[in-house]
Amino acid sequence: MQAFFDLEGPLSPQDNAYEVSGLIRNGYKIFEIISRYDDILTLESRAGYEPGDTLKLIVPFLVYHNITDNDIKSVSEKAKIIQGAKRLISELKAGRWNVYIISTSYIQHAMNIAEKLEVKPENVACTELDLEKFRGLEGIELVAEVEDRILELPKKAGDDTIKELLDSFFFKEFQKTELGKVFNEIEVMGGTRKATTLREFLKRDGGEIKSSVATGDSITDYKMLREVKRKGGLAIVFNGNSYSLPYGDIAVASESLYSLKPLFNAFSEGSKSKAVEIAGFKNNRKYAVIGKSSPDDLLEIHSKYRKLVRGEAWKLG
Repeated sequence: MQAFFDLEGPLSPQDNAYEVSGLIRNGYKIFEIISRYDDILTLESRAGYEPGDTLKLIVPFLVYHNITDNDIKSVSEKAKIIQGAKRLISELKAGRWNVYIISTSYIQHAMNIAEKLEVKPENVACTELDLEKFRGLEGIELVAEVEDRILELPKKAGDDTIKELLDSFFFKEFQKTELGKVFNEIEVMGGTRKATTLREFLKRDGGEIKSSVATGDSITDYKMLREVKRKGGLAIVFNGNSYSLPYGDIAVASESLYSLKPLFNAFSEGSKSKAVEIAGFKNNRKYAVIGKSSPDDLLEIHSKYRKLVRGEAWKLG
């Protein structure tokens, strides 16, 4: 049996890149606008663009403000672990489950959380980032210019305004610079790459999708969840948002990841259908079978718990 977890949300409440951005002046605003731009490109299915590429798009601004790899690690050290996560993962491993983390997070954060949860480094896939390779490259002056323009945007700037500004920067002007060329080498672990990596882990370790459980919560997870759901595994949305909820078999809204344990037990003892059946029998709103529950009710309770557990990070895609 295999258990695949997204990191930010299911395992730790911190949005690491968001908090790292907070180290720079007006960094939260910059990140939130970049995150909205990420959603815009994802929803329009921009060729070659993947959900979660916010972590790529924010890099030029981190470089401009001299953020270091050690800064990312320092922010990560402050990250909490979701209630019940250590216990759940420990019991899964004791029950001979192979546990994996497939995370959009930068490697500095992903490996820190994996170590705290005692997940083997070779079972972690994440976004590789070495900020030192970007130092001293031509093009940083363009980053300064576009940052000023981002900060001039009104609080309720429309999608078209954001798209026009950032399309011009990321896909035209910036591409002509040395910094832009190195920037293009960054590959964020999100969207299709998460689903592909899940398959690669299964191939490496001789596992099957139909004996796998995937847990996610956001737009970066929906392709992984969809893949597992379609091929007979169990897809769980934990404190999900509107982008992820349609793609799971079961939705769980809770302060504790250990709330998933009955579902893992049912899946390992019987089948996907038994896990779905148990979720349907649970006599509270925390458990729901997706497709048999009101989408509006689901989103309402998941938004409540998402905000409770994740704080400011709840609103990000």
